[in-house]
Amino acid sequence: MLADEAADKSAAGPVSLAELRRMPVSEVAGIAVELRRRLLEVVSQTGGHLAPNLGVVELTLALHRVFESPRDQIIWDVGHQTYVHKLLTGRWDQFATLRRPGGLSGFPRREESPHDVFETGHASTSVSAAVGLAKARDLLGGHGQVIAVIGDGALTGGLAFEALNHLGHAQTRVVVVLNDNSMSIARSVGGLASHLSRARTHPWYSRTKRDLKQVLRRVPGGPGLASALSRVRTGLKYLLIPGVLFEELGLTYLGPVDGHNQQQLELALSQAKAVDGPVIVHCLTRKGQGYLPAEVNPDRFHGIGPFELRTGRDGPAGQAGAEAGPARPPSFSKVFGAALTELAGADRRICAITAAMPDGTGLTPFLAAHPSRLFDVGIAEQHAVTMAAGLASRGMRPVVAVYSTFLQRAYDQILHDVCLQRLPVVFALDRAGLVGEDGPTHHGAYDLAYMRSMPGMVVAAPRDESMLRALLELALGHDGPFALRYPRGRVPDVSPSAGDSQSVEVGRGMLLRSGTDAVVVAAGPLVYDALLAAERLQAEGLEVAVVDAVFIKPLDRELLLAEAARTRRVLTVEDGVARGGLGSGVLELLADAGALDGMRVRLLGLPEQPLPHGPASWLRSQAGLDAAGIEQALRELVAAP
Repeated sequence: MLADEAADKSAAGPVSLAELRRMPVSEVAGIAVELRRRLLEVVSQTGGHLAPNLGVVELTLALHRVFESPRDQIIWDVGHQTYVHKLLTGRWDQFATLRRPGGLSGFPRREESPHDVFETGHASTSVSAAVGLAKARDLLGGHGQVIAVIGDGALTGGLAFEALNHLGHAQTRVVVVLNDNSMSIARSVGGLASHLSRARTHPWYSRTKRDLKQVLRRVPGGPGLASALSRVRTGLKYLLIPGVLFEELGLTYLGPVDGHNQQQLELALSQAKAVDGPVIVHCLTRKGQGYLPAEVNPDRFHGIGPFELRTGRDGPAGQAGAEAGPARPPSFSKVFGAALTELAGADRRICAITAAMPDGTGLTPFLAAHPSRLFDVGIAEQHAVTMAAGLASRGMRPVVAVYSTFLQRAYDQILHDVCLQRLPVVFALDRAGLVGEDGPTHHGAYDLAYMRSMPGMVVAAPRDESMLRALLELALGHDGPFALRYPRGRVPDVSPSAGDSQSVEVGRGMLLRSGTDAVVVAAGPLVYDALLAAERLQAEGLEVAVVDAVFIKPLDRELLLAEAARTRRVLTVEDGVARGGLGSGVLELLADAGALDGMRVRLLGLPEQPLPHGPASWLRSQAGLDAAGIEQALRELVAAP
């Protein structure tokens, strides 16, 4: 409970937590209306994860009425559904700063509030963290409750099952709240989804189990009959009880409960609170609840930019419905999806794997054209990579399409199952580099560093649409692992690069501009920022060469040594952490060749300390990874003795 209830109320909006807990349940519906109104007002302006938060309004209210945060510790899996939690825990007035520089994060942040007890941005971590918090409580003599809120989509991740298995064995007090809306970002897939679907169609589960137990207790007949009836009960349990999976793991199962019925929710959570051991409360919610456009299209409103509140159309309020301007270039994701679909039409060995993000990774047209060759494995990146290895070992050409930040979870599988066997798996790394408002957990900052360390791995970064298509075709014909990484957002609006499709060759870079004062070595769309910086510096009398490395591994040794020898000043530019990435590779190459004497080399990349959330363009400028930053770095490099 917050120390100063009056101050809490002024910052929390409609009520303080203390007032919320004292309020009759009949009055809570009014608070839910205010919360949804505030969500819509702000997210329509800032963008964010709207549908997931609209779906957990009643659940969040119930959690804060039954439990006493932060003494009782609530962990939110993935964390993008914590907006209501933030509104109720002293951040109502700050909520308009959501996802803006210096403002509230779209995910739990321990530095923001004592109510954010654990930071979550990737799926399936909450139960593991809850077991750790609960064990710490037990060892240190604490008394609070630990609650993990996990969605049915996140429950498809292997880490969640590892944690549930251990929790059932440990038998420590943890309440797992299963927020079941049949979705992750897309529709949930797999055997667990089917299992939970059966539970949703049997809302009489709790009543059936209770009534069955009461009847069996009353039947006379002595120990023998009781034993036989116990076996009958066990058999009936498997026949009738969808929640048996969790009970067999050692958790008490309560539910399913209507996740928008305040009274039912609070009753179930109160029952769970009284259980001396692990318990799972199965809540059925609807993504987008209370806002018709989000209810009809929850996929689109899962994570959305600013939109017109009245209609739900894209764009800030007042701009929706405006006449369309000139056609804008497609996103890298769409170019990738279209190119892969086309290539798969000519080669039946090509297949695609996604971890619950077919639309986000651009694979929707592939699904329409080749449905039997697209595998959505749920939020299970480790399985996706090893499955791809299995496919490749039998002659298929699998493409694992995944966000850069999420592939980190499969590091061992990339090394052990793909690279050590030298298998031809293509990794299409979407959202590489700075992703913007989703912040540190989502920036694709580390793929260059860890992919470079993988034996036999080729790592390439296309600068534009033409190069992406050419590199994808090259990757699918390469006899070994190949990583193709590209950023979030649209491809640069440039004319097709002449000869790209004919000239791409593993380990060959491109000299795009000659110069004698310095050379910039970049990869991906940052090449165009480097070209712009060089053009501006020409007016100051500086002649700067620009090399598109194209391949971060292997580097073009001949080209880079020649340009370094000519200029004696080398600037590397990359949208990943500077340590271990492109710049480190260039330094290693120069050192191996004995070419560092008298050479000035500067590495321009992301700092070791993760950058915060904010617009991607602003973040790039903060890191010096725009044309102005590259220009200034070149001036300093050339002026250095």
